[in-house]
Amino acid sequence: MADGAVNFLLEKLTTILMQEASLLGDSQSDVEEIKLELEIMRSCIRDAERKQLKSELVEAWVRQVREVAQKVEDVLDEYVYYKDLEEDHKRGFKNLMQDIIKVPIHMSRKRKISMKLQKLTTEVHEVCERRKRYTFDEKTDDWRDRNASIDWWQRQEELLMFVDEDEIVGMDDNKDKLIEWLMEDDPRRMVISVVGMGGLGKTTLVTKVYNDQAIQRYFDCWAWVSVSQTKGVDELLRSMIKKLFGGKRETLRVDLGSLNYRELVKMLIDYLHKKRYVIILDDVWKILLWSRIRSAFPENGLGSRVIFTTRNDNVAKSVGPGKHVLRLDPLGEDDSWALFCKKAFWSDLGHSCPLELEELARAIMKKCEGLPLAIVAIGGLLCSRNKTAVEWKKIYDSLTWELSNNPVLEGVKGILSLSFNDLPFYLKHCFLYCCVFRDGYPIKRKKLIRLWVAEGFILERKGITMEEVAEEYLMELNLRSMIQVTETNDTGRVKMFKVHDVMRELAMTTSQKDNFCLTYDQDTEARLVSKIQRLSVYNRGRNFHLSSTILRNLRALFVFQIETSSSFSLNAILSSFKLLKVLDLESVSIRSIPVSVVGLFNLRYLNLRETKINKLPKSMERLRNLQTLDVRNTKLEKLPNGIANIPLLRHLLVSYVKADDTHGTSDLHSGLRVPVEITKIRSLQTLASVEADEDIIQHVGNLIELKRLGITNVKAIDGPKLCNSIEKMTDLRCLSITSSTESEELVLESLASPPVFLQKLVLVGLLSRLPPWLESLANLTHLYLCSSGLGDDILSSIRELPSLAFLELKNTCKCKSLHFTAGGFPKLNKMRLLELVGLNVLRLDKGTLPSIKDLNLVRCREMRSSLQGIEHLTSLQKLYLEEMPAELVQRLRSDERANVRHINTISLVYLSGQSRVIETLF
Repeated sequence: MADGAVNFLLEKLTTILMQEASLLGDSQSDVEEIKLELEIMRSCIRDAERKQLKSELVEAWVRQVREVAQKVEDVLDEYVYYKDLEEDHKRGFKNLMQDIIKVPIHMSRKRKISMKLQKLTTEVHEVCERRKRYTFDEKTDDWRDRNASIDWWQRQEELLMFVDEDEIVGMDDNKDKLIEWLMEDDPRRMVISVVGMGGLGKTTLVTKVYNDQAIQRYFDCWAWVSVSQTKGVDELLRSMIKKLFGGKRETLRVDLGSLNYRELVKMLIDYLHKKRYVIILDDVWKILLWSRIRSAFPENGLGSRVIFTTRNDNVAKSVGPGKHVLRLDPLGEDDSWALFCKKAFWSDLGHSCPLELEELARAIMKKCEGLPLAIVAIGGLLCSRNKTAVEWKKIYDSLTWELSNNPVLEGVKGILSLSFNDLPFYLKHCFLYCCVFRDGYPIKRKKLIRLWVAEGFILERKGITMEEVAEEYLMELNLRSMIQVTETNDTGRVKMFKVHDVMRELAMTTSQKDNFCLTYDQDTEARLVSKIQRLSVYNRGRNFHLSSTILRNLRALFVFQIETSSSFSLNAILSSFKLLKVLDLESVSIRSIPVSVVGLFNLRYLNLRETKINKLPKSMERLRNLQTLDVRNTKLEKLPNGIANIPLLRHLLVSYVKADDTHGTSDLHSGLRVPVEITKIRSLQTLASVEADEDIIQHVGNLIELKRLGITNVKAIDGPKLCNSIEKMTDLRCLSITSSTESEELVLESLASPPVFLQKLVLVGLLSRLPPWLESLANLTHLYLCSSGLGDDILSSIRELPSLAFLELKNTCKCKSLHFTAGGFPKLNKMRLLELVGLNVLRLDKGTLPSIKDLNLVRCREMRSSLQGIEHLTSLQKLYLEEMPAELVQRLRSDERANVRHINTISLVYLSGQSRVIETLF
């Protein structure tokens, strides 16, 4: 953690020294000296981490490094702010007398900051000297001593997993699949990967298979090696040889310690080349491991097998194609409950839960979220406690403390902590940031990425945006099984995710210990300290007050669902926490934003989405560091002109209509008026959705860095100029265009060179025909057409799009028949047909829509006949019918039932009186 804090600060220092050296004056030497000392500190931290040095002394010193780094960052932020004010003054004041008055003020500020930097230089020196006085360069000859704690955790995992057969729950299907692969009639050497987060039961599953008598008889020899308990490739090979030879020196007839890598590999090849072998490599962390040891496993044509267990999906990918990758999921609710009861009530006949404890027991069990390791450990803890609701409520309320401090749960903490400790420094901050959201809260990919960028967690990389780097970070967390994806889009991209409750509880402990973030609740006030950097506030049915003196260093404030009756003083908060980088007030019942918000010179991220505000302060340009402004679904009608003078603005989210929402007449006017000067902000990447006018349409093409544009109120006469502007935005990924009225035509034919990387296109309004350039969009994945009024040829120009994964047609064609011919829409994953009022026939030829998984038909009132050819959609998994004719539904229930048997889920939604009924057909 301190490594990350220091690394980000060094990036900032380097930038200031390179770009603003002339403005630092006498302070430049102090900043350079601090930078040099921090570089030494960073090296020491990394060296301690590499040597696995763990002690109270090391932790205390690392904590001091983190704290001094935070102080340096505070002063630098203050310096940059006053420097910007001075520059504004030089550009803005022309009156000599005003100049003379302002100069002493600037000089005084400069002296104060210089004095702070000198004091910090001394403090940084003291921290460095402290390490020298209390050296922690422990001896590192005995590697096993340094890693004794890690070995202990691994042994604990094995002990927890080697449980009686009747206590194993929910693994039979995975066991059968693994045995099938092991005994598959394939003579080639096969590498099998078992992947999942720590505690899911990878070791348990492989143990069950490894000990199966059929497996023991099928293979000539076998070996199990825990990779995380071996140091380096050579030791791994020695351990494998010992397991294969039985570990007896007289059998080996050689001193393994004297053999080098080549000799060890040759010994293994000689032993295995005529045997059908199975080798288990348990708990693999390194991606390059297989490439370094694969030569030791001969391809002997006897059907030999190698099994990896790993928490990292990248490890599984590193061994080759993913045909034999078994990804473990958490246990379902029924299996979780069965396992929990077996552990918590093992002494009771039938393992049954008393009725008076069931509600609490299920709540505790749900906290484990199907993680067998946690269920076994927490169930075992409860087994030793009194079977009373009061006692169990204490456990539920103090689960975070129990996980960190109770010896019974040390195994859970140790095993899951290994995953966090293995993260590179730049991912540790990013992962812990998930703790600002409450447990179970679905975290949106786009929002989190913007927050990471605003906080400075993302290291710049030449050639791509910081948002693209941040998305790579998120993917790496996913591949490392640190997050749980809850929703993807139709191309498989992460849309929303969450953190496993038990993992989050442990992360909260680290966050609170490092003052990284804290959740404000009834028990928090006593623990609020000045070093807390991020605070999340939830409505607990009580008033709260945030002390400006205690939280003077607060960097991010998240307020969730605070009622207006609460003593919530936004003005007091904004006046007190001057260092805030992030202010998130989404859905809070506030009606106005006080002018004091513009005093937050450090603010990077301001979220006012779904509040009741109707205006913003006129002097918004004072927020010179603001990167993201989100005012979607508020009562704002226009933005102040000053918004166009925010130089670093990256994402302006003023209004946005989701493409899968109902597009009614009101949606045609959903944009917001913005000053035309907004088109001068070259850093802008997101502008959605703005009302069109002549100036905006003409100048929006200046935003050549724009990735996403949403524009509404477009008239037919605007078409040619809008097309001309779009051609200039060559890096555009998402484009949404909405006409001014339902009868207004979108004239878009003159777009000669559409953005080649365009992925999402939304067109709402009349079209005489589909734009001819549409069929050239090779990277288009999502297409939404609404109120287009097109004819029978609507599919002809889009059926060949090679990347199209999602198609929505709403009230968009007058045709009576839609005919999907063979070979069309090769990658289409999901299709929604809504309110196609004249449509009565849907024809699906054999060979069409080969990838379709989800088909939605909504309020197509005339479609009474059968879905012709739906039996050809062999990949279809979900069919959703909402307010469709009863005749069609009846056909599917009876005459056409055989044609839809291959579909996993068929959902019917219809109105019954005032109620909306959802029914599963089969």
